[in-house]
Amino acid sequence: MDGKLPTGVDRVGQAYVGYYGHRAQAVIRWAGLSWVMPRKFSVKLFAWIMDLESKQSVVKIIASGILTGWFRQKSAGAVLFNTGHSGLEKDNYPAMLRRMGVRPVFVVHDLIPITHPEYCRAGESDKHVKRMDQLLEIGCGVVANSRATLDNLAAFAQKSGRPLPPAVVGLLAPGILALKPGKRSMAAPYFVILSTIEPRKNHVMLLQLWRRLIELHGEQAPRLLVIGQRGWECENTIDFLERCSTLTGFVTEINNCSDQDLITYLHHARALLFPSFVEGYGMPLVEALALGVPVIASDLPVFREIAGSIPEYVNPLDGIRWGQLVMDYAQVDGEPRERQLERMKEFAVPSWSDHFLQVDRLLERVGVAGTAGFPPARN
Repeated sequence: MDGKLPTGVDRVGQAYVGYYGHRAQAVIRWAGLSWVMPRKFSVKLFAWIMDLESKQSVVKIIASGILTGWFRQKSAGAVLFNTGHSGLEKDNYPAMLRRMGVRPVFVVHDLIPITHPEYCRAGESDKHVKRMDQLLEIGCGVVANSRATLDNLAAFAQKSGRPLPPAVVGLLAPGILALKPGKRSMAAPYFVILSTIEPRKNHVMLLQLWRRLIELHGEQAPRLLVIGQRGWECENTIDFLERCSTLTGFVTEINNCSDQDLITYLHHARALLFPSFVEGYGMPLVEALALGVPVIASDLPVFREIAGSIPEYVNPLDGIRWGQLVMDYAQVDGEPRERQLERMKEFAVPSWSDHFLQVDRLLERVGVAGTAGFPPARN
């Protein structure tokens, strides 16, 4: 409604609407209250979610749905998908779902605020502990976006002395592959970093590296596209982007990038750069490899889970090695890049069909193992 571009978490929500929407109803939560939308208005709301550029008035859809028969909607025994951690930190969330009588299934994207609070907003760690505590208390099932995320959740559950609900791993599929890339927009070789600008994404290291490459190579230095919306506690990165004159003409920040432009920028890049300190998944890595674009990434367990030995892996603190690889990959027909392109032929692109196969199996387990309605509280 604010006109912002969808994040990776938002795209997961869209995928669930696309798969289950034909037999689902929408739940609206606002000001501590919730409404189950009648099917007629759920269909309209789902259509809007799948096409955020639709001219439909979403406010009118929601208002009409709430005022027209919402009180007759029965939710007892239904599965409720929470695909984005939304509301889980609210004190009244468990009681609200108990009143609805639903079976909550939660998609867990990461435990980074708990395992690495230094990269998150102040207070986010306590909120995420509350989210995971309430998930363990009320959850009928869990879908983790990676084995690494599920392992972190299992460790949290063990430490807190709570049982883990039935859980599956469902890798996330790329969301932009249906589009065709356009024409190349710049002649010079360039690289892409694609993410929200926030501390754990390690933009500052890359920008310092790029200043050094420009000092060493002048006009022969490659270009860098910084694609992503500005996040939180990223003042140092913004200072580089706005005030470092050396980077002018070599580094371009793109805050508002359409899917069409994104797939074009990625398609023509020498490589995607992914120097994060920690990740729960890594959708840009999947999207790049699916497009046949090499990846230079931090050596993280979740990246190896998704892509095996295909990318070039580098310690996120090893700026010298990052610089060497950037210059190697900038070369036409450079040997390291050609070797990765050969390895890439073995990449198995995660699919939504495989993801929802796991989710459907989880729903079968939930349906067989429990009784209708909400599970009892876990002590």
